[in-house]
Amino acid sequence: MSTTSSSTPNSVSNSFLSPTFSPTNGNVTSMILPLLDDLHVHLRQDEVMTQVVGETVKGGVGRVLVMPNLKPPILTTQDALDYKAKLQTASTELDYIMCLYLNSAQTPSEIIKAKQNGVNNVKMYPAGVTTNSQYGVDNIKSFYEIFEVMQDNDMIFNIHGEVPSNAEQNICVLNAEISFLPLLEQIHKDFPRMRMIFEHITTKDAVDFVAKANDKIAATITAHHLDLIVDNWGGNAHNYCKPVAKYPVDRQALRNAVASGSNKFFLGSDSAPHMKGMKESNCGCAGVYTATYLAQYLADCFERINCLDKIQGFATEYGADFYQIARQTKAFELIKEPTIVSKEIHGVVPFRAGETLNWSIK
Repeated sequence: MSTTSSSTPNSVSNSFLSPTFSPTNGNVTSMILPLLDDLHVHLRQDEVMTQVVGETVKGGVGRVLVMPNLKPPILTTQDALDYKAKLQTASTELDYIMCLYLNSAQTPSEIIKAKQNGVNNVKMYPAGVTTNSQYGVDNIKSFYEIFEVMQDNDMIFNIHGEVPSNAEQNICVLNAEISFLPLLEQIHKDFPRMRMIFEHITTKDAVDFVAKANDKIAATITAHHLDLIVDNWGGNAHNYCKPVAKYPVDRQALRNAVASGSNKFFLGSDSAPHMKGMKESNCGCAGVYTATYLAQYLADCFERINCLDKIQGFATEYGADFYQIARQTKAFELIKEPTIVSKEIHGVVPFRAGETLNWSIK
């Protein structure tokens, strides 16, 4: 990966740093992009953590928002700082944005302490909706005192936007995100100054909600949700994630959102490694692994949906602007050469394993 620098972060706004076009058909054959901001990634623990951090760098990423759903979860400021130190030992090539796991053990003073120590994010998992969410939230209003402190201290609220399945209420994985929208709307009404990110959205309803909301609400979109629908994960554990991919109309809404160039939608891969044996044999754990080829997945998809010119804003600018952090100045080059996705990486089966992508990282 090359690491050249631009003059200022804003000098590359809304345009490629250096696109190269084919003289015969005018198609883009290479492009230099700032390092990606992956604002939702699972880096895990111990040996797996070290491997995943290295693979994340290979995917063209320079900065990550690290998910706190470990065992045990990241509940305190010290937990977050200790985890960050371990990550920095694994690699100094990434910048790590840390966040706390919203839990009943938290106090307003701990939120203030986190802010004072550079931990500016709090992540909410509704209890029981995804991997390691058993320590999460089952009564949102019981956290209103915490939300008040977060709002006053300009903390960002990262939200896994689903409600638990409930057969009596006709709620399952296919409508769990839509069923969460009234709760999100209520939180926003009660705390209108709090910046909130509706993470890894999967439905047209979520796209429409975020598009119409004010500038305090944004959303992340994953690489895999731009390609998958429900048929692709039914019977294929390696495409199963939470929230699950939905209907073709929902996928099209996500594609329309990124193609629109709206700064309310930006990259959060939700890349989540699960060892092959566990995923196939034990629990069908929720998580699609995209870290190693993230830039290539995005280029491959954005080219197919005719919006390559929007990839830079989506993956390198809009998220940084919402987080109010400097845009990346180091860069890497994507070239129009085939990449065959490995069938297995450190015991993890990646997204589109064995398939050919149209782009490579030089």
